[in-house]
Amino acid sequence: MREHVRRAGHRVRLFPGQVRRARDRVRSIWERLDPPRPVVLLLAGLPALAAVLALVLGVLAVVDRTGHRAPRPETTRSAPPHRAPRPPIVPRARWLEEDARSQPPARYDREVAAVFIHHTDSPNGYDCADAPRIIRHLYAGQTGARHWDDIGYNFLVDRCGTIYEGRAGGVDRPVTGAHTQGFNHRTAGIAALGTFTAGVAVPRAMTDAIAALAAWKLGLSGIDPRGSVRLTSSNSLSRYAAGTTVLLPALTGHSDGYQTSCPGAALAERLPAMRQQAARLQGRR
Repeated sequence: MREHVRRAGHRVRLFPGQVRRARDRVRSIWERLDPPRPVVLLLAGLPALAAVLALVLGVLAVVDRTGHRAPRPETTRSAPPHRAPRPPIVPRARWLEEDARSQPPARYDREVAAVFIHHTDSPNGYDCADAPRIIRHLYAGQTGARHWDDIGYNFLVDRCGTIYEGRAGGVDRPVTGAHTQGFNHRTAGIAALGTFTAGVAVPRAMTDAIAALAAWKLGLSGIDPRGSVRLTSSNSLSRYAAGTTVLLPALTGHSDGYQTSCPGAALAERLPAMRQQAARLQGRR
């Protein structure tokens, strides 16, 4: 038979084996205390009373006052996601003004698994207040002479470290860009305003901003900026034939996916340091 006892308005069910073990445990404790023999005999003949004492000694350790089982302590915990804070980003409306052209809706991938770094091959000696005008000029060239539907880069960064939204679709979403032929899917393109060939100084504010932006975008997908990812070429005009899957750094230069000198030797030399900085911003060791 099953034994039942009530506590705090809840019915707790004990099976015969539990009752026997509880009764034996209570008897052992009381015998060590050397109680009067009539008490021991009473306990031996009243399994229900033994069951009540068992509740006090054992069951109540895992039953709270509401009658629900107390949660067991977790033995393992998943590691927290390595996400970096979102840096300040100037919206595209600030540089586009009235020059916006009609364009189709943005296209999206399922994630951003890698970031390609570019330079815009434009003059370096600009005043940072002129950055919106420079970006508008780049937009006009790409949507005009090249007949693109929007600016190709997802983001642009000036030499003062200001980050601008580039291609439309939402900065926090995996927008498909037009920055690295063959590898526009599952990637984001960040363009440094200027020309950074060998020997040219790269402003620290610019590389800090690029690292912060890459840390945030890659962190949304759980990607370590120091690691590598597999990407598949979609265009044989890239460095790799269409359909070829290659292993590329998660934070890499344009030239790793396309036959070009972009992002310039000086900026490419800063990539290892930017990877480390981005990883630290994600809280990685």
